[in-house]
Amino acid sequence: MKNKIAALAKENLQTFIEVRRYLHENPELSFCENETSLFIQNQLSQLGIPFSLMGGTGVIGIIEGKNPKSRCLALRADMDALPISEENEVTYKSKIPGVMHACGHDVHTTCLLGAAKILNELKNEWEGTVKLIFQPGEEKHPGGASLLIQDGVLKNPAPQGIIGLHVHPGLDTGKLSFRKGTVMASADEIYITINGPGGHAAAPNMTTDIVLVSAQIIVALQQIVSRNANPFSPSVLSICAIHGGTATNIIPREIKLMGTFRAMDEEWREKAHLLIRKIIMETAQSMGATAEVEILKGYPTVKNEASLTEMAWKLADEYRGAEKVSETEMRMGAEDFGFYSQLIPGCFFRLGVRNESKGIIHNVHTPHFNIDESAIEIGMGIMAWLGAKVRLS
Repeated sequence: MKNKIAALAKENLQTFIEVRRYLHENPELSFCENETSLFIQNQLSQLGIPFSLMGGTGVIGIIEGKNPKSRCLALRADMDALPISEENEVTYKSKIPGVMHACGHDVHTTCLLGAAKILNELKNEWEGTVKLIFQPGEEKHPGGASLLIQDGVLKNPAPQGIIGLHVHPGLDTGKLSFRKGTVMASADEIYITINGPGGHAAAPNMTTDIVLVSAQIIVALQQIVSRNANPFSPSVLSICAIHGGTATNIIPREIKLMGTFRAMDEEWREKAHLLIRKIIMETAQSMGATAEVEILKGYPTVKNEASLTEMAWKLADEYRGAEKVSETEMRMGAEDFGFYSQLIPGCFFRLGVRNESKGIIHNVHTPHFNIDESAIEIGMGIMAWLGAKVRLS
């Protein structure tokens, strides 16, 4: 089975490089993946794989092997792009101004389509059902995963586990990396509005200086992590935008702040939300201002379930060789894969795409991000191998 999958991945590499290039040239923003969705539907139709639509542009395919009710495993790929102008000079450069596949979702979709082709060709040689999840809107709140779950993606049939792949620009092509436990942070958006009466900058004693209030709040908020969080559990609170004021001699009536809070522990996350509100409201009140706070609860932590991840890691060792599989690092970045992994066992792993000799060294979310396209062979092969071999209780 392993050799057959590897051979099919190699045989179909050029076909799926062209698939990736088409997707890369035609990126679509979160929840606007209409043409991408149609392309995926057409690909599945050509393969004879039945599918349904969910969550707007989401496409859910089903491949049944032998004894299809014996188990169900979900394989997930996201398909949205980012509002970034591509600066790579390649033949497959984005044709859409200001939109780019700068996070590798074109690669994820391609690898899942390739895995689908392989699994479908070999469906008489593996057992169970594989559920293909082509997901919209990973890059934008509230996350396409949450919408698919609301629409019933984890039902009929209900997968016992879910596996997702993500490109890793810091890992050489040919390599894979896994990690058990919490692997990515939760992400919440913080919106703060500070209000005061306003006044003349030459007479601050006759008003409330909400610029100073804002500064005090920003400094005070840093104590939440430095003096309240468990130092062995990473978390980050960053205020990233300040808007207010119109002139050098006017104390404004309103200032708006925006920021993000990230955590690796869901219990601490809830406690931190209470502390954020308390510090903002009480600091403003103590200085004669008023405050409004909105915390948009975003993606939860991505937790890789131990037994599923151990199994997937072992299978990756068998497929690629143990020397090409390593432990990946924790990241304070967020991923809406966390919505799935909070409900069913999940394994979110990394695919190496770096090639220094080709100048492919740039990080995701940058205008120069690119991949070594030979990684697609490994990506679709490992997804097919895991889809065929992972056994869940």
